Amino acid sequence: MLILDLLFFDEGTSREGKAVDNLVRAIYPGSFDPMTYGHLDILKRSCKLFDQVIMAVVGNPGKSPLLPLEARERLIAQTVADIEGVVVGSFQGLTVDYARQNDIKILIRGLRAISDFEAELGMAQTNKELYPELETIFLMSKAEYSFISSSTVKEIARLGGDVSHFVPQPVNEYLREHFSRGTR
Repeated sequence: MLILDLLFFDEGTSREGKAVDNLVRAIYPGSFDPMTYGHLDILKRSCKLFDQVIMAVVGNPGKSPLLPLEARERLIAQTVADIEGVVVGSFQGLTVDYARQNDIKILIRGLRAISDFEAELGMAQTNKELYPELETIFLMSKAEYSFISSSTVKEIARLGGDVSHFVPQPVNEYLREHFSRGTR
């Protein structure tokens, strides 16, 4: 809580005394290809810390995603429809540009294991260099989700396996409908 209090103090507001129109917003960017229960856990916990969390699906033309950008955005919107304070969007390009254009100063990143930290730290430092006002907040995933990765889920789905224990229901239904054993 001390770190958050310092962030709010730097913004000239406090969690208890801020005006209604002065929402504390954060961005939670990622490819979410596909969204997993680990992503959902980080999102729900982030919503307890911030007034609004923008779950921003990043479209990277240099990668070959399993799910099209529009499908990922739609499935996330269905999954989070009942979670207050969540906005779902998408963008292509640099996260810092999206954050700057939308006047967002807090970026959320989930960490599954200590091995994630090195890469995430490098990204956070680069983002800070490109957009000094942007602060990165790291949230550790719950132990029960620490082994789930989108890469693993993609591989299981491509081979027609059951991913229902790893992904929210709308995502599972989409994957079942679009991938059957031995087709990809």
